[in-house]
Amino acid sequence: MSWLIIASCVILCCSFSSFFRLEKLGALKWDKVVHGNQAWRLITCIWLHAGVIHLLANMLSLIFIGIRLEQQFGFSTLSVPFCSGSVLSSLFIQRSISVAASGALFGLLGLMLSELLTNWTIYTNKATALITLTVIIVVNLAMGILPHVDNFAHIGGFLTDFLLGFVLLLRPQFVWVGRKHLPAGARVTSKHKAYQYLFLVIAMVLLIAGFTVGLVMLFRGENGHDHCSWCHYLSCVPTSKWHCGN
Repeated sequence: MSWLIIASCVILCCSFSSFFRLEKLGALKWDKVVHGNQAWRLITCIWLHAGVIHLLANMLSLIFIGIRLEQQFGFSTLSVPFCSGSVLSSLFIQRSISVAASGALFGLLGLMLSELLTNWTIYTNKATALITLTVIIVVNLAMGILPHVDNFAHIGGFLTDFLLGFVLLLRPQFVWVGRKHLPAGARVTSKHKAYQYLFLVIAMVLLIAGFTVGLVMLFRGENGHDHCSWCHYLSCVPTSKWHCGN
């Protein structure tokens, strides 16, 4: 069985709790992070779940998505991007606590998309894979507009790991892999395509800039909604059935 699944089962199954205890267990709370010197909540919140249903849904998603990526790229590679999404969440959700475990799973979707794009030339049925993955991502993000769902953690995890995928999940070209079997004197191509290096550089710049700006805004006590008047619709869209107050 995948070590990623085993480790996640042990940690996640021990971390869900009733809602009123989540703050004590390390849930994300803006005033505690900014004014209470508890920046560690940006990390601890990703191991918490709001209940059994939340836990089971995430575990099923992890099994179906995580196994394939871990088999291809290894546990150590996939363990890096799991701490993401909580910074964006804390910038926009400041009047309630939040658990950001699902942000890591949306991060896996981001990894799958960037891995497909950066290794585009080695895949067959590219269009089908891209359309299928895009539909899955859009549907899952759309579910985040329901009330009491922290879609900012989902979006933050997805965007962060989408960019990380261009850095961590590059695959060498088939010709380079099989260079030992080429005849003597044959021209050997580079390990990666030029566009892969271009994606890598752009992704690194955006990651560094994004995290720097996000952390500076967070610890200056700024509210993300002050800089984006329409962003509240990304997490909750009011209807006749529910409202999005607070």
